[in-house]
Amino acid sequence: MTVRTRVTSHEVQRLEFPVDQTYDEFRDRYERAVPAFDASRWGDVDPRDLDWATVQANADAAAPRGFLLYLRNEVDLVMRLAGHPERCTSYLMGNHTIAERMYRHDHAVMLYAPLRTQIHEDPDGQVWFTIDRPSTRFASFDDPRIAEVGVELDHKVADLLTALDVDSTAILRA
Repeated sequence: MTVRTRVTSHEVQRLEFPVDQTYDEFRDRYERAVPAFDASRWGDVDPRDLDWATVQANADAAAPRGFLLYLRNEVDLVMRLAGHPERCTSYLMGNHTIAERMYRHDHAVMLYAPLRTQIHEDPDGQVWFTIDRPSTRFASFDDPRIAEVGVELDHKVADLLTALDVDSTAILRA
């Protein structure tokens, strides 16, 4: 059997939303709305003693807005050394139970799940929230089941940003 390399070209929409809050205020609100994933809860768990319904219930309880933070990267700490004083934090935000609904159809979705997000300030002091539109990432798999979850993620991101007083609904619900 000959296996060939697959090449997929796709267009992604990067969305940059202006935030009418200070950097610290918005970052604090974002991190409260999207709590950190607590990997220590799974350290001693034997997968044979746990069912998926329990995993889903735990994720739902831990992620009141549907998302968890899997990683926070303080980008600005290093970039200041190169003379860039603006604040910038990047994140991996997602939900493993939502990701599983795509993973079952194509494991490569994990290239885009969790979602990458960023909060930064520009040289004029404007704060921005940036994310690649999930539906444009997941549409590249050419599977309607995966694409449907991508659109659902668009709506969940819109709900999150609405709760954080960022106007995104017109774009993410289009």
